[in-house]
Amino acid sequence: MKFLPLVWSVIWRNPVRTALIFLQVCVAFALFGVLQGLKTGMDRAVANTPAGVLYVAPAVYGEPPLPIADLSRLKSIPGVKACAFNYDLITFYQKPTQPVYVLAIPPIDLMRTMLPDLFTFTPKDLEALRKTRTGMLITADIGRKYGWHIGDKIPLTSSTLQVDGSAAWTFDIVGMFALHNGEEGVWVLANYDYIDEARADGKGTVGHFYAIASDPRQAATVSDAIDRAFANSASPTHTESFREFAQENLQKLGDLDFAIRSILSAVLVAVVFSTATMMTQTVGERMPELAVLKTIGFGNRTVFLLTAAESLIICIPASLAGLALSWIAFPLAAKYVPGLSMPMVVVPLGVLGAALVALISVSVAGLRAARLNIIDALAEEQ
Repeated sequence: MKFLPLVWSVIWRNPVRTALIFLQVCVAFALFGVLQGLKTGMDRAVANTPAGVLYVAPAVYGEPPLPIADLSRLKSIPGVKACAFNYDLITFYQKPTQPVYVLAIPPIDLMRTMLPDLFTFTPKDLEALRKTRTGMLITADIGRKYGWHIGDKIPLTSSTLQVDGSAAWTFDIVGMFALHNGEEGVWVLANYDYIDEARADGKGTVGHFYAIASDPRQAATVSDAIDRAFANSASPTHTESFREFAQENLQKLGDLDFAIRSILSAVLVAVVFSTATMMTQTVGERMPELAVLKTIGFGNRTVFLLTAAESLIICIPASLAGLALSWIAFPLAAKYVPGLSMPMVVVPLGVLGAALVALISVSVAGLRAARLNIIDALAEEQ
């Protein structure tokens, strides 16, 4: 600690150069924090996705929806503990540029507890939806967007016509719910029975079934059993767990690990070279001063540690500043990509990486300073 004032004065001998090194390292570790947090956050989101909730859809995308009559058969398949379903009604509020996606569900408590990571609503709001045939639950975002409030009667227009030929659907707002996928401004919940009874076409069909496996570890086996049960029916199915679905979506992005490692390696190598260049220039300008230090008794090891301390004192705070920037950015990004967060384990990894960058960057200049010939250095000064 007694050498800290000496190191500190040397660091600010050239403020512009110090600021450039600080900014380079800061930006590099902000990127490090974002990419590592992105990967860890996605892995955590997949791990937290329920493996025991199965998504039962038509076997081929674009095929007709599934008949609700299949629900009883689905419940009878071994390994299935409970079932539910939904139907999506695409509507518009006032004009075509204001879509509202109506998720029609059976107002049963299973819908409240099955996917708490996807959406949440209270038993009180569920009961209000159950008691009101034309009831609708809205999110806070869509309420603010259109000025909707509980008790309002909302007219929506859809290409799905009612029995009387009308394209107008009227809903009564009876409560609120929260959606955790970043699309709160377009989704609402409504009663399946109301929509099914009123629509002219597609009666008795649903968009998807949800099946809960008795044992999440047997989800793949239960999925296969469901698809085999409906393989020769008029409506064959394709079933997978929500976790499998999340993993498939992640794999569509490509080899994320390789991409992150490649980007970070390129960035860190560039930072090492630029920082090493600046440190070499900094130490080279101070060779006569270092010779004086060695003259008054500073050993080779001490001189090396002094130069290394300069680099560490710049790089470590710069890395912390960069990680802080990425930590601040994640709550903003999570509004658009739910589940993203920067785990705290990234911080010690970042500090360790910054220390390595600092030591590698100063190694050449530090060894040169440690092996400095006093007579030659002072002669150059003359």
